[in-house]
Amino acid sequence: MPKLYSGKEIEKRLIRLGFEEVSQKGSHLKMTRTIKGRRRVVIIPMHKEVALGTLKSVLRQAGISKEVLDGAK
Repeated sequence: MPKLYSGKEIEKRLIRLGFEEVSQKGSHLKMTRTIKGRRRVVIIPMHKEVALGTLKSVLRQAGISKEVLDGAK
């Protein structure tokens, strides 16, 4: 079974990759980063465990692979 991340852990790793916190509404955190002239907006659910499908959606929004996220310890 793949390792599940918490919302807080995803947030910390995205900050290390250059994302910035923009706002939070309820349990959802909004982060942004400009990559190659394009602004990436990522919405992270701040749950204890983020489901695998939700993690894949976050990675797609961020424009990164799981390996890049894993390497941003």
